[in-house]
Amino acid sequence: MKKVLMLLSNGFEAVEASVFTDVLGWNKLEGDGTTDLVTVGLHERLKCTWNFIVQPELTLDQVNLDDYDALAIPGGFEEAGFYEDAYDQRFLDVIKHFHNKNKIIATICVGSLPLGKSGILNGRKATTYNHPTSKRQGQLKDFGAIVVNEPIVVTDNIITSYNPSTAFDVAFTLLEMLTSQDNCKHVKELMGFYQECHD
Repeated sequence: MKKVLMLLSNGFEAVEASVFTDVLGWNKLEGDGTTDLVTVGLHERLKCTWNFIVQPELTLDQVNLDDYDALAIPGGFEEAGFYEDAYDQRFLDVIKHFHNKNKIIATICVGSLPLGKSGILNGRKATTYNHPTSKRQGQLKDFGAIVVNEPIVVTDNIITSYNPSTAFDVAFTLLEMLTSQDNCKHVKELMGFYQECHD
């Protein structure tokens, strides 16, 4: 079984988290059955960007990081307090742990910024929220990343993306990396997606 830790910050976007739970959940029941996702936060209750209240399955102090094969981080909004958790040293230490073990890290939109803050994107290609009025790609560059304005950027074991519209593709890229291209195609077909998986 491939276990995925989804690390949630206060102020995360529910839709960006839901794609990971849905794609990996569909795979668990209808695909090759090898994925399991656990939601984890710094607090017992989290408030999403648009005011859903969520209770993660575990708090970070209850987790043995070595039990997990991949890390997933949805983005969120500064106005909802996203960076207060996402830039917390405990949050950054989780990112560094997964990176040091060469495990997959998948992020959506500004979920890549705590990766940058942690230092693991220094000198690496990555992307983040890309609207022309946004400062986020500049911030990612300030963290030392080589910013690429493409929908999804995969560098070694790290997946980054540039806005919420990429969310499903990020989740499918993660599924393919955890399982296989054929299995990913099978799950996409079951879910009504007919595009080719990323090579």
